[in-house]
Amino acid sequence: MLPWLAHGHISPFFELAKRLTAHCSFQIYLCLTPVNLDHLKNKTLPPFIQLVDLHLPSSFHKTLPPNSHTTKNLPPHLMPTLKSAFDQTEPAFSQILNSLRPDLLIYDFLMPWAPRAAARELGIKSVVFITGGAACHSFVTHYIAHPPETQFPFRNLDIESGDDQGSRLSNKDRYFQCLKSSSEIVLIKTFREIEGKYVDYFSKLLVKEVVTVGGLVREPEGKTGDSDIINWLDQRDHSSPPVVFVSFGTEYFLSREEMMEVAKGLERNKDLNFIWVVRFPEGAEKEKNFSLPEGFLERVEGRGLVVEGWAPQAKILQHERVSGFVSHCGWSSVLEGIVYGVRIVAMPMQLDQPWDAKLVEEIGVGKEVRRRKSDGGIDGEEMGKVIDEVLRNEEMKGRVRELSEKLQGKGDAELVAAADRLWSLIF
Repeated sequence: MLPWLAHGHISPFFELAKRLTAHCSFQIYLCLTPVNLDHLKNKTLPPFIQLVDLHLPSSFHKTLPPNSHTTKNLPPHLMPTLKSAFDQTEPAFSQILNSLRPDLLIYDFLMPWAPRAAARELGIKSVVFITGGAACHSFVTHYIAHPPETQFPFRNLDIESGDDQGSRLSNKDRYFQCLKSSSEIVLIKTFREIEGKYVDYFSKLLVKEVVTVGGLVREPEGKTGDSDIINWLDQRDHSSPPVVFVSFGTEYFLSREEMMEVAKGLERNKDLNFIWVVRFPEGAEKEKNFSLPEGFLERVEGRGLVVEGWAPQAKILQHERVSGFVSHCGWSSVLEGIVYGVRIVAMPMQLDQPWDAKLVEEIGVGKEVRRRKSDGGIDGEEMGKVIDEVLRNEEMKGRVRELSEKLQGKGDAELVAAADRLWSLIF
């Protein structure tokens, strides 16, 4: 397995690896840079998963030292350097292939050199694993495969014109090449119950089978310091106001103005408890008080818990007192919210998140917070109104609960079927 060097990609690959070894007799080699492997080494590894160091070329170490061989906390101006360095690991990856001699490669998108190396060195098949949703990926692929004037068939998700989309996707040729290089099938992290029509359209565009593996929602895990958060939740009895969990992911940092607006939205709702995870770029942790409105922490004391850096998201969403999730709509977060039966207040920030937010509305499990028309910024007043609306919506509550029960009830059925399909490629 070869994922891209971002937490939002590594985590689904790791979950897929764990489930493949649990349900089927796969031996998995997970290739990553050492700084990313260090994080996984802190976890309990199943016996049939082996971590393999993939070193970026030493020629990049001056501008990109080994502790920066990850997207986590990487300054935006160094992202192109990281991508370029990763592209140049093909010789090192080829050596790994020759040493391990696997029967199949599962790779991430935007790395067309990986399946090329697998075919050249060992003559084995390769399968791309898409860690995002089918709605977004079918939309993007549609505008690669068709002229800009050809409308996407699902109009509620057509966020922008084909011209706009084509100009935004600077890596469209690499992306499409990765999809086309996948042997017979494409794996995708989603449920058919949520995105069935988009999965089918994606398959039609690619002229190959798109195989869902389920949501790969991770089990809640403990970590030093999370007991205080869970204890705080346990203290909210059924007569207390509902609790909303607020988090914008591990790799997006709110600006000071955005934090001010989010704080305004949370403070507006007096009959609301909340847990808000705030994150700052590396070296900027001391900015919390500067970034929040003066006196905010004092005014929300008792009903609001502001946590710096990390919180046990799965544990929080699973807690019976949590009724809403203010989310950036990263795909893994959307799936966790749905699987744990929590309504979503969608506040997309970047990448595939606007499409994920539209999907949340389409399937009836949440509502998007509209941005200011004047400058596209976050509107705290609007955010507060949407939180109120979502928490009062009984139909939405029933819909997300219905989906949660259905998805939890099926377990890893899609994953097991996908594993059988992978076996068919090998033998």
